[in-house]
Amino acid sequence: MRKMVLAALPLGLMTLTACGNKAEPEPETVEAPVLMKAGEWTLTRKTTGYNTPTVTPAEYQAALKQTSEDKSCIAVDAGGLPDPNALAGAEGKDCSYKDKLIHKGRLIATLACKAGKGTSEIALEGNFTADTLTLGSTMTRTEGGQPVLRTTHDLTGKRTGECAKG
Repeated sequence: MRKMVLAALPLGLMTLTACGNKAEPEPETVEAPVLMKAGEWTLTRKTTGYNTPTVTPAEYQAALKQTSEDKSCIAVDAGGLPDPNALAGAEGKDCSYKDKLIHKGRLIATLACKAGKGTSEIALEGNFTADTLTLGSTMTRTEGGQPVLRTTHDLTGKRTGECAKG
């Protein structure tokens, strides 16, 4: 019994000395979260891809020349997520977030929307600051369970001020 106590003694001392020699860890600096500001935004969508089951090369080339600009009053929720309908633009309405990841100025999300006689699913990925955003978007419109249109866009935005009082 005496030998066992003596054998355990060095272990106990090593543990104590190891604990005493550790330097205090540096406190981690907490970065302020990047949050998009609600307000009046100008959103520009440049078509980068357009595909339907019957698209012709001429229709495809014409679609690639399309750029639209919308001014929207965008609400941002407490978690920093912008209004999904504003991000969807003309590609969907009554949209909701199907899934989302928002972290340090990065947004990765999928929107589920109504579109015409069917639905659209819009995948978004990109970066934002308090008053700018740059997202890539891929929309797939489905009618009767069949995909009928797929588009891709570069979506950029700039906050231009507060929303007009209505």
